[in-house]
Amino acid sequence: MTGFGPPPSLGDLEAMAERALATIPAALARHLGRVVIRVVEFPDAETEEEMGLESPFDILGLYRGVALPRQSVMDPRAEPELIFLYRRPILDYWCETGEDLPAVVRHVLIHEIGHHFGFSDEDMERIEREG
Repeated sequence: MTGFGPPPSLGDLEAMAERALATIPAALARHLGRVVIRVVEFPDAETEEEMGLESPFDILGLYRGVALPRQSVMDPRAEPELIFLYRRPILDYWCETGEDLPAVVRHVLIHEIGHHFGFSDEDMERIEREG
């Protein structure tokens, strides 16, 4: 009998996210500044409520910060911009779709980076369709 082994850990997804981040074009990467990537199991209760989620599995990632187009040197921020990747929802999506896990992590990361640049979900969907 063969097993599949343990599911990818938080560290495994962090490593995938770091590898994906290394593939971001330099012209974009230099504008990421202090964006911090955090891989956690699930969104916290506050995020669930704020986003109106029916389940913590309803969100794969989240950008928390002020999008570049809205930033001002007159409004310094003490807090870094954060991109959260939610491990359990990502793994659930991966199991349901059978997509390549590093590709899923990269897609979610790039989607959240898009929010850092001020793109809406609709903008990113259009860019993906056109690209």
